[in-house]
Parts: sequence; C-alpha cells; structure tokens
Amino acid sequence: MQFKPVKVACIGMGWWSDVLAEAIKRSAKLEIVACYTRSGEKREAFARKYGCRAATSYEEILKDKGVEAVVNTTPNSVHLETTRAAAEAGKHVFLDKPIANTVADGRAITESCREAGVVLALGYQRRKESHFRWIRRQIDDGIFGRLVNAEANISRDRLGKIDRTSWRYTAEGMPGGVMLQIGIHYTDVLEYLMGPIKAVSGRLAQLVLPGDNPDVASLVLEHENGALSTLNASYASASEYYAMNIYGKEASAYYDLHQGLRFLKRGTERSSPVPCAKNDTIREELEEFADAARGRGKPEMGGEAATTSLAVLRAGIKAAREGRRVEVAEILNGNDG
Repeated sequence: MQFKPVKVACIGMGWWSDVLAEAIKRSAKLEIVACYTRSGEKREAFARKYGCRAATSYEEILKDKGVEAVVNTTPNSVHLETTRAAAEAGKHVFLDKPIANTVADGRAITESCREAGVVLALGYQRRKESHFRWIRRQIDDGIFGRLVNAEANISRDRLGKIDRTSWRYTAEGMPGGVMLQIGIHYTDVLEYLMGPIKAVSGRLAQLVLPGDNPDVASLVLEHENGALSTLNASYASASEYYAMNIYGKEASAYYDLHQGLRFLKRGTERSSPVPCAKNDTIREELEEFADAARGRGKPEMGGEAATTSLAVLRAGIKAAREGRRVEVAEILNGNDG
C-alpha cells in the first residue's frame, strides 16, 4: 500500500525551520502545504521557497482541515501555547527540542497531546547518527561489558555570529545558554548509550560572547548504573567540534568530528577505525513522525522522554547556580526553580 504523505504546516520561520523544510523535501512521507510566522516578509519568503501557502494567522492553519500536522520551531517559551492549540485542533506535532523551558510546561505539552490523541515527536536527531547506533548495538550485544565512564564535547564558534535580539541567545528565552541549546543533544546521547541519568553537578561561565547567557558549560552526570559521564559544551571555541568517548570494562569507543569512530577491545594495544556511512538523521526523525501520524509505530523521543531530558539540563543549571549536586528526581518532583 502506497504511503500517503502527511500534509504539514511549518510555524516559526527561523533558520532551523529551513533545515527541517529541506529535510522534508528529501522525503516522500511529508509535504509542506502551509506556513506561518508573525513576520509577513519571512512567511512569504518561506512560502515561495518551499511552494506552500503563507497563512495570515496561526488560527487559519488550525482551522485548515487540509493540514494534518504542525512542524513547530517557535521559541521555547511558546511551545506550550502553540502545541496545545495544535493538539486541540487535532493536528499532530513535531516539536524542536527542548520540549520547553520548564518541566511543568513539558508535562502540560505531553498531556495535551495525549488527551487529544495526536502524535507528539521531539527533534533529537543526534542519537540517530550511525556511529552512535553502532555503539549502541555493541553495548546491547554485551561487547562493552559493564559501562564505567564517558566523556563528551559539543562546541561551536559563535563569536561575531549571534543575533543578540534572538531568543536563542538570551537567558529568558534559553535558560542555561549553550548547555540547553546544544548541550542537550549530547546529554541525550549519553543517556541513550550509558543509561538513565540520576544526578548532575555543573558549572556555567560566560567568557567570550556578549549578552546575559553562559557560553561555556561543564556537567558531571551520574548514571543509574553507577557510571559517570562528563560533558563540555561551548559557543566560545575556535571551531565546531564534537567528541564522544564511551568506556566499558571490556571495550571502548572513540568518536570525534574529524577522525570518525574508532573501537578498542580489552587486550589490544591500538584502536581500529569503524566505517560508518553518514545518514540523514533529520529526514529519518521526520519520517518516523510521519509513520506515527499514520499509525505505524511511535516516535523514539516523545513527550515524556523529552521532559526527562529537559529535567537533566534543569538539574545541571540548578547545580551550577547553587553549587551542589542535584538529583533529576528533585526537578521532576517540582523543584525546578
């Protein structure tokens, strides 16, 4: 049976909306039929570029029975308002991470979609990268033995490149700065590979970029299985860089942006390269969303998992501000201030 493309409307016309729209163009499972943002100029430009209709209001999209789903890249602070409205209109929602700025909002978003019976999927594409999938398979097969430690780095150069009027670079719009904006990708990968995180310690700093938000952050993550992980995130680095090293009692894996993936087993002296073809992770997560909207499976990252992911970051922010170890359960139990 031929798959009927899910007709979507894109809301929030920032740079990431273009990334998602380009991925939709690479897929036969979704079709952009409408768009909306408050800026008339931006929505008209988006409509021309992707061959869709520019709606004059969000309400127009919500009332349009030809729109089956919303791809939402609006600011974190309005994720609840925009997603709840879509759910009440019976439209499935693909929402960019983080799910919200607070756990309370994350839970409300999740519940509104559950009550409406619509699919909610969150954009956590990093865990889908082929090298991390390969590591996960080895872990599942017992090749690593007991997991003991991991270290990760996610860094970008934003010097002279940030828009200080953008919500993405303000403490109000993106509390925790670099750690919430990009660090959350690698706390998610660490949780995916090493297991659930139970407690966090952390430090935040503002060293290079202007504004009121941290551009450097470091976390120590305690996993429920006893393993420890460290994560460094930076917007103040000289270049873009990603690293993820996973250490087990019987084997270790080393990934970095420039060298790719390498693997070492106990008893060998040198690591060996592991060829991993680059995969289209953003298209994959959108197609997973489309499948779920058609009743074929569930998104890998739904509302509950995304809210827990947010709680890990909120624990790290609280730990840095208060100079103490913070358990994730404390944040999930309502101490998210």
